[in-house]
Amino acid sequence: MSAEKDLQAPVSKEPVPDESAPTVSQGTELSGLRLAAVITDQFKALEDVGWYGSSYLLVTCMFQLIFGKLYGYFPIKWVFLTAIIIFEIGSAVCGAAPTSDAFIPVELVLTASSFYINLPIGGVVVVVLLQFLHVPNTISIEAASKSLLQHMDPLGAITFLPAIVCLLLALQWGGTTFPWANGRIIALFVLAGMLLISFLAIQRKRQDNAMVPPRVITMRPVACSSLFMILFAGAYFTIVYYLPIWFQAIKDASAVDSGIMCLPVMLSMVIFSFVAGGGVTATGNPVPFFYIATVLAATGAGLMTTFEVHTGHPKWIGYQVLLGSGVGMGIQLPIIAVQAVLPAADIPVGTAIVTFCQTFGGAIFVSVAQALFANQLRAGLLRTVPGVSPGVVQEVGATNLDSVIDAQHMSAVKVVYNDALVSAWYLAVALFAVAVLGAVGMSTRRKHLEA
Repeated sequence: MSAEKDLQAPVSKEPVPDESAPTVSQGTELSGLRLAAVITDQFKALEDVGWYGSSYLLVTCMFQLIFGKLYGYFPIKWVFLTAIIIFEIGSAVCGAAPTSDAFIPVELVLTASSFYINLPIGGVVVVVLLQFLHVPNTISIEAASKSLLQHMDPLGAITFLPAIVCLLLALQWGGTTFPWANGRIIALFVLAGMLLISFLAIQRKRQDNAMVPPRVITMRPVACSSLFMILFAGAYFTIVYYLPIWFQAIKDASAVDSGIMCLPVMLSMVIFSFVAGGGVTATGNPVPFFYIATVLAATGAGLMTTFEVHTGHPKWIGYQVLLGSGVGMGIQLPIIAVQAVLPAADIPVGTAIVTFCQTFGGAIFVSVAQALFANQLRAGLLRTVPGVSPGVVQEVGATNLDSVIDAQHMSAVKVVYNDALVSAWYLAVALFAVAVLGAVGMSTRRKHLEA
């Protein structure tokens, strides 16, 4: 039966879930700060920053949908434990990775940011879950295996992942490793486009058995929430992967200190996730919080584009708090909105799609930001300090510039470095601003099928 339902009106049929507490997805967001702060310094490979974030987020978004289906067909406890064990193995291998080139492929097996410290913690978690987690098993594994094979979308997976990898490679290499007009870059863009078209065709053919079921993604609440999430999360990750580098390169902070200096954005995110969750739970209306979150985040990001070499504590702390308050308020709203307006049967799929869009947006726009940063840095060094090799600056990492740059050129190099980072943050400002379109779409009335 069709019925009208407006997000601006309090939701009564299906209560808005309490999202006042930070969620697992926020752990993914905050881990980006630690990832960027430490790994570039460890491997001395500034040009690979985009890959650190993109590989992490790309595989996360792929397996979000895959594990969503596995949880529906196999016992929850054993699927969860299997994922933790894979995480532990990946943490061990990431911790042992000797170079950036070795680390990135490991991320394509498992995304891990804390590495060795995960091992004892994960071991304790496995023991506790084995002992105390008891989930009723109503699924026949044999029957589930047959049903799962029918409902999985292997063709979608093997077209989508290579398409995005080709796109990220083109963005990573374009203008730095190879000119944009180079045949390799053009071929990568063409191949990415062809694979994406194939992926969309497969999704349309498989319908409800697709990775991204067209019936669900075309529902207005899901489509608008997905658009908002791709843009909003893409903007956030664009800043979060380069903020620690600003502290390291411009303020001469160590990798550890740069992480500490990012605490204002992390703490404000946590606090305002409680504020937004409590507000939506109390009012039953998430739409006003979309607008508030967008304004706060866009304003904070815009102010961060005014960063200069001599920007002091009051500004970089205050601007981070403003940014974090907007991100903390907005990053969970699309999931809340989808759960509030979809029929009960479609909530799991809708939630998985929006979460997929969160990491997908990050994977794409972190790579775009890397292209902006790397090209601006190279061009600025060649123009301003021609005596300094751009390759040397990129290879040394963000915390050891003074080891290869003499005092005569250091001030000019820092100005160029600052301008290159700010150029990437302009992308974030634009994404935060455009994300409001998703909120506008959810402000209008729409039809949906009631359970």
